[in-house]
Amino acid sequence: MLRYLLDPANAITASGLILSGIALSLAIDRRIELAVAIALWAMLADHLDGIVAGRLRNRSETAGKMGKNLDGFSDLVYGAVFPSITLLQLQGVSPLSAALGTMLLVAGALRLSYFGVFGLSADRYFSGLPLSYDVPLLALLVLAEPFLLQQVFSWLLLGTFAALSVLHVTPIPVPAPSRSMYIAILLFSVAASAALSIRATIFV
Repeated sequence: MLRYLLDPANAITASGLILSGIALSLAIDRRIELAVAIALWAMLADHLDGIVAGRLRNRSETAGKMGKNLDGFSDLVYGAVFPSITLLQLQGVSPLSAALGTMLLVAGALRLSYFGVFGLSADRYFSGLPLSYDVPLLALLVLAEPFLLQQVFSWLLLGTFAALSVLHVTPIPVPAPSRSMYIAILLFSVAASAALSIRATIFV
């Protein structure tokens, strides 16, 4: 099994999973800023593995199948499990937060299962909002938290998670990222992760 990690795209996917594991550990330790900063890099690894896979020549069919399955697990961890855990840490465990966290997990699993069967449309559109939108939105919320009243932040956080859960399983067409979109994602992730890391260091 481990030999399939010698495939460059699969190695990047595995690196993303490692980053997600670190982010989860930090979130459980309530080091939310650092956790989200690292989760952004897990998301970037998810984007990068697809680009690398598309450029590989003479890639074996089994390496591709392994990569596709591994990528689905990676997406679920950084795109649904991590945000759900972070929600519970930020909001506290209540019937509402637990319900929303569970709803995001189920919606994420359904979204990835659907994509695994149907993939992109012929004109390169996703059906439903990809999970890769969750961590950047979470990063924006965490960055905005010091400037908001706690009650406003709380309802904004819960409302965002509720909306994401619905959008993941609603068959709205979402275009696959273009080259300019990938650049924008990279720049945002680098800037946001740096801001979150600096704030975590200052207020440690």
